[in-house]
Amino acid sequence: MSVDGWNTVLVLGGIRSGKSEFAESLVADAPMVRYVATAPEGDPEDTEWASRLATHRARRPGSWSTEETAADPRRLADVLASAEPNETLLVDDLGGWVTVLLDPAHQPADDVATIAELADAVRACPARVVLVSPEVGLSLVPTTPLGRAFTDALGAANRAVADACDAVVLVIAGQPSWLKPGVTPLATARPAPAATTSATTATGPNGFAPAEPTPEVRLPDVLTHTPPVAPNAEPGNPWAAPTMALPMVATGLVIQAGMELPMPDEYAGPQAVDRLATLDVPGAGLGVLDRVVGFAAATQGTSTPAAWGSVRVLLLHGDHDGGAAAGTVAGESARRVRQARAGQGALARLAAESGASLQVVDAPAAAAMEDGPALSLDQVESALRYGWRLAEQAADAGVQLLVLAASGAGTEAAAAAVLAATAGAEPPAVLGRVVTESGEIDDAAWMVRCAAVRDALHRTRRSPRGAKDVLAELGGGDVAVATGVLLGATARRVPVMLDGPVGLAAGMVSRDLAGQARHWCLLADHGGHPAVKLAADVLGLTPMLDLRLDLGEGSNALVALPLLRSVLALAAALPTHPSLNGGEQPDVDTEEPEYPEPEYAAPEFAEPEPDGPGPATVEPDGQPTTGWRAG
Repeated sequence: MSVDGWNTVLVLGGIRSGKSEFAESLVADAPMVRYVATAPEGDPEDTEWASRLATHRARRPGSWSTEETAADPRRLADVLASAEPNETLLVDDLGGWVTVLLDPAHQPADDVATIAELADAVRACPARVVLVSPEVGLSLVPTTPLGRAFTDALGAANRAVADACDAVVLVIAGQPSWLKPGVTPLATARPAPAATTSATTATGPNGFAPAEPTPEVRLPDVLTHTPPVAPNAEPGNPWAAPTMALPMVATGLVIQAGMELPMPDEYAGPQAVDRLATLDVPGAGLGVLDRVVGFAAATQGTSTPAAWGSVRVLLLHGDHDGGAAAGTVAGESARRVRQARAGQGALARLAAESGASLQVVDAPAAAAMEDGPALSLDQVESALRYGWRLAEQAADAGVQLLVLAASGAGTEAAAAAVLAATAGAEPPAVLGRVVTESGEIDDAAWMVRCAAVRDALHRTRRSPRGAKDVLAELGGGDVAVATGVLLGATARRVPVMLDGPVGLAAGMVSRDLAGQARHWCLLADHGGHPAVKLAADVLGLTPMLDLRLDLGEGSNALVALPLLRSVLALAAALPTHPSLNGGEQPDVDTEEPEYPEPEYAAPEFAEPEPDGPGPATVEPDGQPTTGWRAG
C-alpha cells in the first residue's frame, strides 16, 4: 500500500479531478485487487459514456478481478461483508451506486436505511477498502427534483461513509488533500531531496519517499512565579475542560494550507451578549466590554462563560540578524529573558500578579532577510510543529487562555515584512519608531530597518507567497513558532490573547493555513503600534482596550487581564433584573437588622481645686491633672 495505518479510505473529487487514478495508485502495489464496479451500463447509444467505461477498464491491470453490483444496490454491502482480511477492494464509485439506488426499478425503498447499512458494512469490513465518490456539495443546487434527490442522497452517503472510514482524501485537479488525517499520507508527502551521492532513494508508486520522522525537541519548563500572598487569600481552582483530539500522523504532525479546524460556537456568543441586557445592573451595562463576554461565550460554548482561571504566558525569544535589528542593544533581549526566568521584569511580575504560569520558548534565530531566507523550509516545519506541541501541552494541563509574548531583536521589522507580503502594506507605514534606552527617537535606525524590509521584499518579489514560504523568507523562528501555537490552540479550542507584532504577524500567516484560527484570537490593546493596528483590521480583531500601553509584547495583555476577568465574573454572577423575572424580587433578607442598645456611662468630672491659676498642670510624678484649677 501507498498509505500506512488505514483499513478503509474514501477518495472524494469532482468530475475529471483525477480521483479514480489516485484511488488506483493507492492499491497499485497490492498483489490482487477486486474492482467493484457500481455504475450501470447505460444507454447503448450513449457512446461517450461507453468510452468512459472502456477507459476505466483499460487502466485496470490484468491481475485485478471485477465484480458488478449495478443490478442490486444492496449487494455492495454484502460484498464488503463477505470480504476476507487478506483482500483489497476498490469500489468505484458511490455516485453510480446512488444512481442505481434511486432507479424507479428499485423503489419504493428506504434509502436512508440502505445508506446506513453500507456505512456499517464499511466500518466492519476486515479487508482493505478504497471507495471513490463524486463530491457534489460544492456545486449549485440542481433545478430539477430528480437532480436534487440525487445530490441529497449522494451527500448523505458521502457523510455516512466518510464517518465510517479511517481516512478521507479530497482530490482537486489531481492534487490530493487529506481531510481526515488519521493516517500517514505518504502519497502526499513532500518529495525527497535529491541525492548527493550515487546511491538511489527508494520511492513509492507515486515517486515520493516517506518523510523521515522528526525527533521531538523537549519543551521548555513552565515557570510559576508567586507574588507576595495577601492575608486570607485563597488560590484559584484550575480549569480542565475537555478539548479536541489532535489529528496526528505516524511521521509527525502535518500542517498544510486549507486545514479544517474547529470554529467557536456561533450561537453562544450572541446569546451571551443578549443576556447582558437582562442583568440587574444599576447603569447601562458593560459598554464595549460586552465583546469580551461574547468572545468568551463563543470559545467556551456557553451563554454564561466563566472567567479564565488557568492562564499561561508563552514568551517567544528569537533574534533577527541584519538591518531588522538596527537600533537594538546587543544582548538586550537575552537579558529580558533571563529576567523573566528569574521572576523579575514587567512580564514576569504581571504574570505572577495574575496567577499565570510563564513558559520561555527559545525560537530559532533568523538570518538577515535582506540577504537570503530567514529560515530553511525544514526549520519552518519544525517550528510550526513545535508551536503546535506547546499549545497541546497547555491544553492537556487545563490551561484556559494562552497569552503570546515576544522578546527578540528585530521582531518589529520581521512583522512588518510579513504584513507587507501578506497584506500589501508599505514598510514605512507599518514600522514603528525606534526608541533608544534613553527615550530618544532614533530615525537613522528606523531608516535602516525600512531598507532591510524593502530589500527583502525586492529579493523575494518572484517567490511564492504561501504561508510557509513567507515564514521561511521573511518571518523567522519566533513568528513560525507563534503560528504553530495559534494553529494548535485552535485545534484544541483554547483562546489566545495577542497584543504585539509577532502575534499579529502569526495571525496573518495562520489565516492562510487555517482560516478558523483568527476567530480564537483576542486583541487586548494595539498599543498604538502601526503594524498591530493594520493586522488587526485585516483579521477583524477589535481591541478590547485603547490604553496605548507599550510595556513589551505580552505585558500589555497581562495589564488588561484582571479587568477582563472581572467583567466575565460579573456577567456570570449577576441575576436577572426583577422586572424581567415576572416581578419576583431576588431572594434576599429584607428584615431590619436588630442593633443592641448602646450603654452610656456618666462622665466623671474632677472637682475644681480651691486655688492655683492657669490650665492643667503637671504633678510632681509627671502626670497631668484631670481637670482645671479655679482661678
